[in-house]
Amino acid sequence: MSQIRILIVEDEPLIAVDIEQVLTDINYEVSGIAFTVDEALHQLQHNTPDAVLLDINLDDEKDGIYIAEIIHQQYQIPFIFLTSHADRHTLDRAKKSNPAGYIVKPFDEKDVLAGLEIALYNHAQKQTQSQPKLSLTNINKKLRHPLTDREFAVLQAIYEGQTNQQMANAMFVSVNTIKTHIANIYLKLDVPSRTAAIAKVRSW
Repeated sequence: MSQIRILIVEDEPLIAVDIEQVLTDINYEVSGIAFTVDEALHQLQHNTPDAVLLDINLDDEKDGIYIAEIIHQQYQIPFIFLTSHADRHTLDRAKKSNPAGYIVKPFDEKDVLAGLEIALYNHAQKQTQSQPKLSLTNINKKLRHPLTDREFAVLQAIYEGQTNQQMANAMFVSVNTIKTHIANIYLKLDVPSRTAAIAKVRSW
């Protein structure tokens, strides 16, 4: 649970599995796969991810743009369209939902990695601009078991939208060490994900 959690919304099971494999290969965690609009909305409500990869055509009465509008209005998490549709009408509809990216199928691993890293970073920057900087002293006043200096550094990096690999590179440690720190942070904050951790410390 220490990785960035991504929800896949895709109605073709084989493509969904391909996307899941790509995400696993680049060190993301798949929080769930939704094949329909209803499944996607259920996942968003009950298993909220850190970001969403979203197909547009879902062979449903409503499509991925409908889901995107709900994400934008209710969840304030980044989402990227991953779709074979790149016609002008679809693009015009899609951009009104304020996506963090738009990847056209067929895609490769680099497209997904670059799209997610930029989306998460830009989202974090946008969110933190209007928020005060984190304070270790203030946070630890709220916790039964205080964060260490290194855990606080990792929490700040999460707040800034960094991936596990980026943190590991910056701190000259392994990705597994970062995962251990994140797991400890989640335990001390009593949260299940990055999104929940950020929301909690912002509320303080």
